[in-house]
Amino acid sequence: MQPLCDSDCDGLSALMECGGAVNSPGDTMGQSPAHLAACGGQAFFLLWQLHTGVDVNQQDCFGEAPIHKAARSGSMECLSLLVASDARIDMCNRDGHTAEEVALSCGFIDCARYLATVKLTQDTFSRAQSSMHDLKETAAQLKRGKCCQSVSHGKRRRSDGFV
Repeated sequence: MQPLCDSDCDGLSALMECGGAVNSPGDTMGQSPAHLAACGGQAFFLLWQLHTGVDVNQQDCFGEAPIHKAARSGSMECLSLLVASDARIDMCNRDGHTAEEVALSCGFIDCARYLATVKLTQDTFSRAQSSMHDLKETAAQLKRGKCCQSVSHGKRRRSDGFV
């Protein structure tokens, strides 16, 4: 079963008029106003939601987060906003599909490429950070080891070799 996507502005207006919280499931499918904004490609409304503290990774009854909805509608603007807000691009929906795979299946090649590039960049950055952390740890261990060798009974060695 393919998740429904209400791109009608009236649905968003109704959710806002009822005064629900930004992270509350606004409809029977568990879709928040952010889900509907992303699905409808309404980047301005989504940006407003992001500024009010919406959970960008909240899943609806289909296991889809707003990033899946933006990918399904082919909205590069909404995808960009969600990625910039630290949406998990590796999150799978109930059918096991990521937003990239959803974009591909809906024929939005540019959106799928964008998400693939972001994922590659995030993975590369994560590996680089991990390598830098390992180097810092090794340097700290070497420094501690060298420091301990130069101390004898709590006293520093003199340059002439006497303690």
